[in-house]
Amino acid sequence: MRMALSLSSALRVPYASPCFWKSNGKSCKAATKVSCAPHNHNNNKNPLVGIGIGVVTAWVMGFTALNADATRIEYYATVGEPLCELNYVKSGLGYCDIVEGTGDEAPLGELINVHYTARFGDERVFDSSYKRGRPLTMRIGVGKVIRGLDQGILGGEGVPPMRIGGKRKLRIPPQLAYGPEPAGCFSGDCNIPGNATLLYDINFVGIYSGNRKN
Repeated sequence: MRMALSLSSALRVPYASPCFWKSNGKSCKAATKVSCAPHNHNNNKNPLVGIGIGVVTAWVMGFTALNADATRIEYYATVGEPLCELNYVKSGLGYCDIVEGTGDEAPLGELINVHYTARFGDERVFDSSYKRGRPLTMRIGVGKVIRGLDQGILGGEGVPPMRIGGKRKLRIPPQLAYGPEPAGCFSGDCNIPGNATLLYDINFVGIYSGNRKN
């Protein structure tokens, strides 16, 4: 992540997730501390307002739960057996398309929305946007993510560009990922070891609407 950590090439994090999953998938370290419980100085609460808020909250939570179920199903699908044979290009990047998109190509330097599952070479998952229940917004083609993702999504040097709706598997060698240094380190604990080969399942959801000028 020079956005979400697992996507970064130099740990610059303008779009960082507040936590990073360890390779065993069971623990999470917070990058920042966020207080989610506002302090209310007014003890004279209107009970009708409370009821209204409760109804809206229940509806939102129900909708979120349905969405989370859908993303969990997709997440489990992405960690199954490979569905396509990888093609390798000169840079060392391996790629194959599970679904070839039919929409616009990923635009150079603009923000796009992607769902992804990230694994080590031994298939252990270390990060996934599906676990968070929403796609990641990332800027593509200008060095804001690791080189393997820039090339694997934007295309170039023998790799065709992804199109909206496309789903692609990438095998990213260390020289196109983080290189010899560990990454995602907090208090001496690093999520990604040095010289790690990374596997990504990319789902190109769409182009971020904030890019478009009226």
